[in-house]
Amino acid sequence: MISYKKAGVDSALSDRFTEFLEKKSPLIGGFAGLYGLKDYGCDYSLVACTDGVGTKLKLAFALNRHDTIGIDLVAMCVNDLITCGGKPLFFLDYYATGKLELEKSKSIIKGILEGCKMSGMILLGGETAEMPGFYAKGEYDLGGFSVGIVKNSEIIDGSSIRPGDAVIGLASSGFHSNGYSLIRKAMEKKPSLKKFSKQFLTPTRIYVRQIEKMKDTLSKKKLKIGGLAHITGSGIEGNLERIIPDGISAVLDAKSWRVPPLMKKLADEADIKAAEMFATFNMGIGMIAVVPQKAVPLILKQDKTASLIGKIEKGTKKVEIRGISL
Repeated sequence: MISYKKAGVDSALSDRFTEFLEKKSPLIGGFAGLYGLKDYGCDYSLVACTDGVGTKLKLAFALNRHDTIGIDLVAMCVNDLITCGGKPLFFLDYYATGKLELEKSKSIIKGILEGCKMSGMILLGGETAEMPGFYAKGEYDLGGFSVGIVKNSEIIDGSSIRPGDAVIGLASSGFHSNGYSLIRKAMEKKPSLKKFSKQFLTPTRIYVRQIEKMKDTLSKKKLKIGGLAHITGSGIEGNLERIIPDGISAVLDAKSWRVPPLMKKLADEADIKAAEMFATFNMGIGMIAVVPQKAVPLILKQDKTASLIGKIEKGTKKVEIRGISL
């Protein structure tokens, strides 16, 4: 039986480091940072966040396929940015490798440009670093930085979430870009999983247009999104609890949405417990919106990837997922 920790990733230690950062700089927190512009004469805030692709890159190296990894890079950043209500403006990338290979580099950048197009952003600039002897032959690393803007009255921060609200899940496209250390460990243990390598490389879904459409639909009925959570590392519970106020609980029914077959296959083949899967992967839900009950039929009608997966109740445990199984 394997786990994320045995694969080399200690999520609990990472959480402790995040707590340290938040204590040292109170402005750090949530999924993206906000920088108010009131001193500059406008009632808006800039939104900024940064991320990478993680060890999903190792899979791209193994398959020598680099055309979608740039989409992952943009998605991991911009999906964080929109959780506070931000409108994406521009993107910058950091691309570092031991020796520049022109066709591979073009393929990577084309993916980044495609991700920006899907997000309504422009690629404003970046840095390409050639560092001989630092990276293994054929390998590289990517970092991304997205910047957006939000009107202060339209910031989404979870503070308006109340008991009685509904929890809506938007389907993921697969594993997105988290948990790949565990996936690679599973592939080492069960070589039969390697035949699914291309599916494991499926790019991360970008939710910008879905969330914009949701906001527009609700605003026509004078309704608002109470909170948004991008489901990345630490799974649904670890990310959703970041937007839930004290004293209330998001109670989810794990049987109310479809877990992707490949996730079930991974668990079965590599003997990974259901609890470990839910603590590591998005399990088919890439973005969660907490909304008033009146908004549910409107959202489900307009977005076929959306599911009603839970409700908000009074409670001390911020997130409770019932019926976890595979």
